Amino acid sequence: MAKAAITVKKLHYTYPNSTNEALHNVSLTIKEQEFVAIIGQTGSGKSTLVSLIDGLIKPSSGELNVVAGLEINATTKTEYLSKIHHQVGFVFQFPEQQLFAETVAEDIAFGPHNLGWPAKKIEKAVDEALKMVDLPLELKSHSPFALSGGQMRRVAIAGVLAMDPQILILDEPTAGLDTQATNDLLKLIKDLNEKGTTIIMVTHQMEQVAYYANHVIAMSNGQVVADTTPQQLFRDAQRLKKLSLTLPVSVEVAQFLSKDGITLKNTEPLTLDVLADEIAEAMRRKRK
Repeated sequence: MAKAAITVKKLHYTYPNSTNEALHNVSLTIKEQEFVAIIGQTGSGKSTLVSLIDGLIKPSSGELNVVAGLEINATTKTEYLSKIHHQVGFVFQFPEQQLFAETVAEDIAFGPHNLGWPAKKIEKAVDEALKMVDLPLELKSHSPFALSGGQMRRVAIAGVLAMDPQILILDEPTAGLDTQATNDLLKLIKDLNEKGTTIIMVTHQMEQVAYYANHVIAMSNGQVVADTTPQQLFRDAQRLKKLSLTLPVSVEVAQFLSKDGITLKNTEPLTLDVLADEIAEAMRRKRK
């Protein structure tokens, strides 16, 4: 049975100079090597939750245990939080906007350099990170600003991966990318997960939740309102409607076909490929 990578207990958070809680009594567990999608409308508490997991802010009350027993609570000292950053990588929305160095290699090496790694270890980490994001080593000497948008985002992600985090948080990682760059980036994230990295992805895209996640956390008004699997979540169209979220196209089409008298064995096909197979099977059954 997989161990817990993150445990959140009765977490509360109120931003400075505010009287409204951004998070209220949040408890959850994320296991090692899970691919977790965190969903909800703007202002639901998603970004606050992942900022707490990464140690960017400290809870007002409650606690988090993050990999290997590292604990964050209201009294945690700021210098202790750097231990969290060694284990948890955070890829912000539009991470390419945070690129700054003259070369790709310098940008990727920034994090390891700040951790005090020796030069040979940093060089090896840079090369391995570029390979992980499927970029050629020849780009090391190039300016990151001369790359395509998708390549720039990969360089930014490589800078996080170079520190070898056990957990990778991504905030709307495909925002602003074209279809090909989106598919390539999601494949990269899926590959990292299959190699053992715990993934936490904040997203509004239900197709991405359906296709990639095995655990989904839905938030509303600073609270967790669903902590389940994609299959379970998408069975409850009314709950999604209340959360102002939509069904994946494949599930929506399956429900439409059911109302039209075409019964599928899998009533919540999470991808279009699965839906196509289900329709083909239903047609074969009908012809018999």
